[in-house]
Amino acid sequence: MSFDIEVNDQHFDTAPRAGQCLRTYLRERGWFGVKKGCDAGDCGACTVHVDGEPVHSCLYPAARAQGRSVTTVEGLASPEGELHPVQRKFLDAQGFQCGFCTAGFLMTTAALEAEQGTAHDDGKLDDLPRALKGNICRCTGYRAIEDAVRGVKHTERPCAGQAVGKSLGAPAGPQVVTGTARYTFDVEVPGLLHMKLLRSPHPHARIVSVDTADALRVPGVHAVLTHEDAPGTLYSSARHEHPHEDPDDTRVLDDVVRHIGQRVAAVVADSEQAAEEGCRRIEVVYEQLPYVIDPEEAMRPGAPVIHDGKGPEVRIARVENNVAGEVHGEIGSVEDGFAEADVVYEETFRTQRVQHASLETHGCVAYFEPKEDGTGERLTVRSSTQTPFLTRRALCALYGLPEDEVRVVAGRVGGGFGGKQEMFTEDIVALAALKLRRPVKLEFTRAEQFYGASTRHPFTIRIKAGARADGTLTAIQMRVVSNTGAYGNHGPGVMFHSVGESFAVYRAPHKKVDAFAVYTNVVPAGAFRGYGLGQTTFAVESAMDELARRLGMDPLAFREKNIIGPGDHMVTPIGHDEDLFIASYGLDQCLEVVRKAIAEDDSGERAPEGWLVGQGTAMAMIATAPPGGHYADARVSLLSDGTYDIAVGTAEFGNGTTTVHKQITAGALNTTVDRLAIRQSDTDVVRHDTGAFGSAGTVVAGKAVLIAASSLAERLRTFAALYTGVARHLCVLGQEAVDCAGHVVTLKELYEAAEARGALDEMAADGHWGGTPRSVAFNAQWFRLAVDPDTGEIRILRSVHAADAGKVMNPLQCRGQVEGGVAQALGATLFETVRIDERGEVTTAAFRRYRLPQYADMPRTEVHFMETADATGPLGAKSMSESPFNPVSPAFANALRDATGIRFTEMPVTRDRVWLALDRHHPVPGA
Repeated sequence: MSFDIEVNDQHFDTAPRAGQCLRTYLRERGWFGVKKGCDAGDCGACTVHVDGEPVHSCLYPAARAQGRSVTTVEGLASPEGELHPVQRKFLDAQGFQCGFCTAGFLMTTAALEAEQGTAHDDGKLDDLPRALKGNICRCTGYRAIEDAVRGVKHTERPCAGQAVGKSLGAPAGPQVVTGTARYTFDVEVPGLLHMKLLRSPHPHARIVSVDTADALRVPGVHAVLTHEDAPGTLYSSARHEHPHEDPDDTRVLDDVVRHIGQRVAAVVADSEQAAEEGCRRIEVVYEQLPYVIDPEEAMRPGAPVIHDGKGPEVRIARVENNVAGEVHGEIGSVEDGFAEADVVYEETFRTQRVQHASLETHGCVAYFEPKEDGTGERLTVRSSTQTPFLTRRALCALYGLPEDEVRVVAGRVGGGFGGKQEMFTEDIVALAALKLRRPVKLEFTRAEQFYGASTRHPFTIRIKAGARADGTLTAIQMRVVSNTGAYGNHGPGVMFHSVGESFAVYRAPHKKVDAFAVYTNVVPAGAFRGYGLGQTTFAVESAMDELARRLGMDPLAFREKNIIGPGDHMVTPIGHDEDLFIASYGLDQCLEVVRKAIAEDDSGERAPEGWLVGQGTAMAMIATAPPGGHYADARVSLLSDGTYDIAVGTAEFGNGTTTVHKQITAGALNTTVDRLAIRQSDTDVVRHDTGAFGSAGTVVAGKAVLIAASSLAERLRTFAALYTGVARHLCVLGQEAVDCAGHVVTLKELYEAAEARGALDEMAADGHWGGTPRSVAFNAQWFRLAVDPDTGEIRILRSVHAADAGKVMNPLQCRGQVEGGVAQALGATLFETVRIDERGEVTTAAFRRYRLPQYADMPRTEVHFMETADATGPLGAKSMSESPFNPVSPAFANALRDATGIRFTEMPVTRDRVWLALDRHHPVPGA
């Protein structure tokens, strides 16, 4: 039977494989705009049109497309390249961040717009919760997408030298909306082999034997890798500038498995199907070992020792008690502080596991390419990573390779949120590529993302706080237990960070902390937006709210009385970082925004009759860069055509750093962003970059770019003065030329003159920044909500967020970061939770079971930026990627307390939990 399918006006006659879905059929033919987000019809990233109807191509059998016309996002524009109106609207509104979901939203919206005015028009575009129910975005919070659908324009085109502070669109925007932006797997690699992983069915076991004979007999299987093929070197999957921050407790493939889902073996084959069949045929004999999934039990004497036999050189705090890391400290005497208090509040708070849920899953492709000097080949790893340079360093250490024999590059990354500050795939793929000398690809499934990657650390926090009758805090004490799972990647660091700024933001003479990061036999936890502060801030801000209520004080006034002020030292029980300062202060402005919102608010009038209405506030402080040094190198060069090139190491995954780096450079060189090209996230581009984490993209890498661009501006003026014989102070650098007292020299002419004189070194400049000194950023969140006492349903009536971001480089993008952080935090507050059973197995390994926020779930948050300028950040900027997440859960819990009189101490506050609590307690609003 012949097969024919039309894709974007091109005909294909190759029949699909038995059972093949349309998504993979299209991608195999180069239509990379069709994305894999879930392979279950949950996220909509793979949406295409079949005869004009939108379908999820991951569920649509390719065979059904026989004789049909398929349009992907690449086919929306006209043959002449004119953008479809929907593509133009998404560009004008910047209705995306990482952009991985954007093709799906474009295709859905385009189909609905085409229906308008026809017999098929059922009004979906007037009901966006219904229209967009099949599409998920993890980055934006959906406001930007709504504005794009509605045709609201936000982007600006500033004059030369005026880019900073303007809402420029993302440089990759045209590629994102046309489906031509290249993410990790959007490349064709000849001779590519595919890897699949066999994973442990046991929470704790020793591998006695592995029989690979049947697997190797599967047609197309090239290799089966087990612990016998892997190096014995121990390392951490976490990526930090200083590897000693994390315990070295991991092997590429281990002979002991410590959680269900840990990789046991890897099969490399010509196809994913052959690799999967190979995995099914591997026979493993296990010796099952005792396991423990509760961290308190894990610390008790006699508990199973998860990393038994590992010595002090791996930097585990107490192997015998399963303690990966711990910190203890006290300032003053909390015993005396509580004795001085008129009111003392003590409670235990719990936060759950949360998945990063970036729509692009973990994965990489490793292949070989010739060295530039022609002396052989080097290994290149194309990865979905936030840390290409640190990953190269780790691979070189693991396999004994010099750095010039390994290149790591990140394409556009489809979301990160801290989850890609890890090495979960590059190590095993590099092992296979080095063994076979063939290109190898590993792409996690959505299920593997839940049990084979990492989650946010679940915390249990016992907090005790005391205050005098006048509202003065006397003491704060916390005991924190963090469940780091089977491996300690980021465990000590998250624990340590969680009890830093959360303590320091409040003044109290007596403070004490005892904190533990504890191993258990469950999926490992790792870096996640907020890096521990979201968990402890929930406890601290709930406790402050409760103290204020028990004292009969306004919670805002109570905070204002006790927060640190400009010039104050940030005092914590674990010590003070000498390089951390309040280099600008906007917390007072943040609280004033909240006070004004409360005074002017009338949203409570919209609550249904009989519903309980309440309002609540929380605030947070975060350091603007990680401690201990976070390094970035940058180089800015004048090119032969008179335009500029920016080279910087940091990755772009919707964080907006590419845009900001171009804005900074355009300002320093008095030009426009369209005259700037940028190369990034490639270990070939610059000497080093620690990575895109800890909100460092602007304040660290951006500072390096500013230094490089400013230095180049001075070099160009100096060279122009020498070239023209005009005094340097009379030479003015312009958009395309240098004006030397009326003698105008184009930048192209200047480059040619430098080339003729052998002075091309003067046409480029380098910048370096070490991430210190550091400042702090502040955020405050306020909600008014309504609760149905009969069902537990909660409606957010109004959401207001105040952000102290210093000088806002790009208001449109910064607002998007805030909205996305609030939305992600609301998901964690309302319903997101990675559930495990009694054996530690993840039971929510799919979006439909995990429950990500959708358009209908999210309020439209009002974002306000404070008027501050930081003394340490580039041009006065501060970080604002992680911090919006942190005050959301406690603000919501405080509003819920105000509405119901019930203090909710465990996240998430699902509708059934609310109803059960209301059923047990007669609600006393505002009590």
